Amino acid sequence: MMFPQNQLSSATAAFGQFSVAQAGNMFSRKHPSGFEPIVVEVAPRTWFIQPGMVNVALFETDEGLILVDCGCAGDGPDLVKAVRSLSDKPLTAIVYTHGHSDHAFGAWAFLEAGETPEIIAHENLVEHFRRYMLTNGLNAAVNGQAGRHDGPAWAGESETDFDWPTRTFSGDLLELTVGGERFELRHGKGETDDAVWVWAPERGVIAAGDLVTGYFPNAGNPKKVQRWAAEWADAAEAMAALSPTVIIPGHGNPATGVEAIQDELTTMAAYLRHIQDHVVAGLNDGLLPDHIIESLEVPQEYVDHPRLPQVYDRPEFVARNVVRRYSGWWDGYPSHLLPASQEEQAAEVAALAGGVSALVKRATELAETDLRLASHVAEWAFLADRTDPAAQDCYADVLEKRAAAETSLMTQVNLRVALRWVAEARKAGVNKDDDSNGAAQ
Repeated sequence: MMFPQNQLSSATAAFGQFSVAQAGNMFSRKHPSGFEPIVVEVAPRTWFIQPGMVNVALFETDEGLILVDCGCAGDGPDLVKAVRSLSDKPLTAIVYTHGHSDHAFGAWAFLEAGETPEIIAHENLVEHFRRYMLTNGLNAAVNGQAGRHDGPAWAGESETDFDWPTRTFSGDLLELTVGGERFELRHGKGETDDAVWVWAPERGVIAAGDLVTGYFPNAGNPKKVQRWAAEWADAAEAMAALSPTVIIPGHGNPATGVEAIQDELTTMAAYLRHIQDHVVAGLNDGLLPDHIIESLEVPQEYVDHPRLPQVYDRPEFVARNVVRRYSGWWDGYPSHLLPASQEEQAAEVAALAGGVSALVKRATELAETDLRLASHVAEWAFLADRTDPAAQDCYADVLEKRAAAETSLMTQVNLRVALRWVAEARKAGVNKDDDSNGAAQ
C-alpha cells in the first residue's frame, strides 16, 4: 500500500491514529493500530475512545455499558483494555452505526473475554454484510488489502468472518433503556443505507458514526456503492434539532458547544443540499452529466468551514453520486454507448498526433499550466503503448504531480492508480525480456 507523505497526512487528518499496516489489513486480529487508545471523557460517564483510525463511544449507566462501534478487527484487544480501565460494569450492548470494516469488527475481543452484549444494528446492516460476502474480492482490491495475515483479505469468505447482530430494528427509531436511562437509536442514510446514530437525551450527547466526521462528508467515494446526500442532510438537520452539547463523530475530533454544533450540522446539510439541488436541476434541464459537474459552484462559506475541509471526499464526487442515483450509467455521449476500448482510442489519438512521443511532449508542456488536461494526454500516451519508457515516465510523473496537488485522500489514492499501472507495465516488460533471454539461451 503506497502512502506518500502528503497522502499519509490526509489519511491522518481523516482518520486520526492512522496506521498504514492496519489500513492494509483491516480484518486481521493481529494488526492493531500500534497507538495507545485516546480516551476523553466528553460528558459524565461518557467517553470518546480512538483506538486507531475510527472513534468509539462508551456510555456507562448504573446497570451496564453501551459501546457504540468497535473498530477494526485489530482494535479489539486494545479496546477491551480501554473500556475495562474505565468501568467494571457489564457490557450490555454494542451498537453498530454501520457495517463498514473500520467500525464493526472488533467485537470478537469482547466476546472472547466472556462479555455477553446484545449486538444491535439496523436491519439493513445484514444485507450490507451479505454484500461483503458477495463482493469480498472486489472490496479487497478496491481497499488495497494485503491479505497476508490471520484473517480474510476482506470479510465474506465465510459467515464466521462477522459478529452478526443479535438484534435488529426496522423503521427510524429503537429506544433502549439501560440503568433506567433512555437511549434512542435512530436510522439514517449517508455513507451507507444502514446508518444508525445514538442520542442520549439526558446527557445531551450524540454518537453519530460517520454521519459526522469533522470534515466534508464521504458522500461521493468514486469506487464505492451508492451514497445518500439528501438523506445525509436530513440526518444532520435531525441532530441539529435536538441541540446536542457534544457529538462523538465516527472520525475526527469531538464536536462541543451547542452553537458550534448547530453551525456545523446546518452548514453540512446546506452544503449537501446545494450539491443535490444543482445536480437534480441539471438532470431535469437535460444537461449532460459532465456539464452538470463542471458548472457546480460551491459557496465559499461552505468551502471555508473549519469542520468541513475536503480532506477525504470532494463535492464533484458527491455530485456524480447524485447523478448515478437518479440516472443511468451512460454519460450521454453517443460514442460512449458502445465504445471502442480506451487503448484503441488512445492508439488512434497517438497516430493522429504523430506518435506517442508527440503526446508525451504535449503532456509535459501542459503539466506546467493545466494538470487536468495533461492527465488525459499522458494517459493516451501510456494506453497507446504501455511498453514505451517515455510514456510510462510521463504518465507516472504527470499523475503524481496532480495527486500531490490535491488534499482529498480519495483523489490522491485514485490518481495514484497510474503509478501501479506503470509499475505493472514495467514489470511485465522486464519479465518479457527475461523470458526472451532465457529462450535465446
